[in-house]
Amino acid sequence: MNSTIFITGAAGLVGSALARALRERGHQVVSLDLRDPDSLARGDVRDATAVTRVMAGCTGIIHLAAVSRVIFGERDPALCRSTNIGGTRTVLEAASTAPNRPWLIFASSREVYGQPTRLPACEDAALAPINVYGHTKVAGEGLVLEARGLGMRGAVVRLSNVYGSTSDYPDRVVPAFVRAAVRGEPLRVEGADHTFDFTHVEDAARGILALTDLLLAGEPPPPPIHLLTGTPTTLGELAGLACELAGTRAAIVEAPPRNFDVARFYGSPERARTLLGWSPQIPLRQGLARFVEAVRAEEGGAR
Repeated sequence: MNSTIFITGAAGLVGSALARALRERGHQVVSLDLRDPDSLARGDVRDATAVTRVMAGCTGIIHLAAVSRVIFGERDPALCRSTNIGGTRTVLEAASTAPNRPWLIFASSREVYGQPTRLPACEDAALAPINVYGHTKVAGEGLVLEARGLGMRGAVVRLSNVYGSTSDYPDRVVPAFVRAAVRGEPLRVEGADHTFDFTHVEDAARGILALTDLLLAGEPPPPPIHLLTGTPTTLGELAGLACELAGTRAAIVEAPPRNFDVARFYGSPERARTLLGWSPQIPLRQGLARFVEAVRAEEGGAR
């Protein structure tokens, strides 16, 4: 049965991919995003009136809207907290008073763990964030847990270094490395041995779709779930792979890491496999090769 799904942050990296996938399945998608080109869908997730208006009649909510980068949180902690915590509270309060009581999926992050003591990290690892953004995601998860205690069907997904669209922020690590490699410009690597779990946006969207199907079927919400590959890749390896796939000899310049970044993270996707039947389908080499070709096409076939 087709449903109406409300996506906050639908103009973002994950939101735009997810909205397309939901529409392809026949669902109606309504959205709210500060960056949405459609004036009817443009709005602030902290605006209770706007949230309530868009939410009316929805079966479920996928809450992606956030100050979505660690560096943005460090530059403007107040905005990060008001958007990520205040905005989540606004969405949950509106949902709690909506006549049809929609379910909710909250997009959290691997940043909630800070630096895990054991890798690969599982979802039951301690939450110990080391930056403002991570703290706001822990707080958001807490708000969803409180809402579940009051009867809401709320679920949490934790994403990890999602990439895969040329419309993404150009200074995020994957777009920055790929664009520099395609242009033959130096790749600046801040912490070459820092290790992360890179997940293609199509895999992330498929995982959220699988959780959406579970909730649409009336199943109880599962515990927090990773959507990630379980494969560690250092920033040095990522830079080298970008240069290899771009076929250039761009210089790789090592620089000191930032003091607010996690140094090492990769996680276990086993819970997603068990509860959702989901596993990643796009390995990093394939996803990065697609990104290289997309950038090359966008920049007029640069070599």
